[in-house]
Amino acid sequence: MPGLLISHKSEGETHLIVGASALSLSRVSKSIECDAAKVVLVAPPDGHVAWSSEVQRKVDEYSGRIVWIQREFQDEDLTTLGREEVDGIVDVVFVATPSIAEIGTRISNLCRKLRIPVNVADAPRLSTFTLLSTHTDGPLQIGITTSGKGCRLASRIRREIASSLPNDIAMACEKIGDLKQSIQDGDDIQLQHNMETYYHEVGQHDDDAVQSSKFNRLVLEEEANEELAKNRDALKKQRMRWLSQVVEYYPFSELANLSIDDLSSQYRFNFPNLAAESQLQFSPAVPKPGRISLVGAGPGSAGLLTTAALTLITTADLVLADKLVPAGVLDLIPRHVETYIAKKFPGNAEAAQQELLAMGLSALRQGKAVVRLKQGDPYIFGRGAEEYIFFRKYGYTPSVIPGITSALSGPLFAAISPTHREVTDQVLICTGTGRKGAAPAIPEFVESRTTVFLMALHRLSDVVGWLHDAGWRMDFPCAIIERASCPDQRVIRTTLDHVVEAFEILGSRPPGILVTGKSCEVIEQVPEGKSWVVHEGFQL
Repeated sequence: MPGLLISHKSEGETHLIVGASALSLSRVSKSIECDAAKVVLVAPPDGHVAWSSEVQRKVDEYSGRIVWIQREFQDEDLTTLGREEVDGIVDVVFVATPSIAEIGTRISNLCRKLRIPVNVADAPRLSTFTLLSTHTDGPLQIGITTSGKGCRLASRIRREIASSLPNDIAMACEKIGDLKQSIQDGDDIQLQHNMETYYHEVGQHDDDAVQSSKFNRLVLEEEANEELAKNRDALKKQRMRWLSQVVEYYPFSELANLSIDDLSSQYRFNFPNLAAESQLQFSPAVPKPGRISLVGAGPGSAGLLTTAALTLITTADLVLADKLVPAGVLDLIPRHVETYIAKKFPGNAEAAQQELLAMGLSALRQGKAVVRLKQGDPYIFGRGAEEYIFFRKYGYTPSVIPGITSALSGPLFAAISPTHREVTDQVLICTGTGRKGAAPAIPEFVESRTTVFLMALHRLSDVVGWLHDAGWRMDFPCAIIERASCPDQRVIRTTLDHVVEAFEILGSRPPGILVTGKSCEVIEQVPEGKSWVVHEGFQL
């Protein structure tokens, strides 16, 4: 059975390594790299001078951190060579000696009794953990294991994955970490300000404030702490939702070049609400011969672009892309084509939309060919008609290139037939989010209908609650389809009464849709006795 993959922090630990071999030397180096405070090698001097010389070199180089005990292993080593604060017990044991059958079994049994993690080379049954074949690039670590079935195969898989990573992936990790810390620091400052304001305002209305009553002060602090906890939780949810969208929708090349100051300022500006910000104003002007196209990018896979869409994005001067357009499609845009990705994060949708319109209009007035690249189809909950009307108002009539909408293709990729004889005879496409976040109109329950909800997963609990209130059966089959047609597509098959719980446990993988109807269980069913089942991956 596969084991639980974890990243084990070795800082401050004592690692015991048993055996004189090239592998034991490798284990010593790895423990030092992982910042173990002390590495104890128990091994008699090897017959090969080169090995002994290399061990001694490392002992000298890392004075005090590597100890070489030149003898055979003794049982008491496990409880005498470790840290004093844990009664001398070592933290981790690596057995890297050729005589595994004899000493490996003995050490493994002792470690299990003492609850010490142990790894015995080439003996998975004797090990409580296995080491991964790892790729490290700055803060990024990728580990591959075949659960003891083939170390060399794991190494090859690791190389294949590493070779496919963007060159600047480590910088992307650094930038996201810096951005997370920056906006968290800003939130902490805001919380502190709110607390000071709270004390000041409450104190002004406290008739006994001048008397410095300790009792009253304690009551005030208790109330303030409750308010602080609520604010902190709210800010954390807000922050994580905003960050998750940056991570999901920015191409890796963009992540590596993020301006921390700019995005941190944007985050501060976005909240609590940007929807009320004043709209940009545009003055009429005599149009130049620019060209604007509203282009559908399809559900996700670049292979599902129409040839017309591909031609336009490769010949444009400027591409204004939704944040939902996946990297595979964006990668088809030539490097010389200026590309801008919408910053439509929570609280900023209206302002970001106005920014895109302004950029598109400015480029058109310069006579440029502009492509407004929209996820799915421009007119299926994509505000395409609004943009069409806007640009036509200023003298530029867009051409509209349809895209394959996930509302109809997503179920297909998830083995769901939206219509099926004697099961479902109609399909309805709805939104889970009304204008400015308002609740949408909920359709009546029709048992023979397949209903597809777009833009619903970020408020799934609310949507299911609305369906319940509208008289929908909660045992009705449904499916969540995320990243439809992409290699990391995920399908969660369940029923309405379990879908919220499943989604909260499994986490979000946007963008996604919710499909309801008996059609969800025509081809694939949830196994009896299970509340949901998950299907991963897709190949076009």
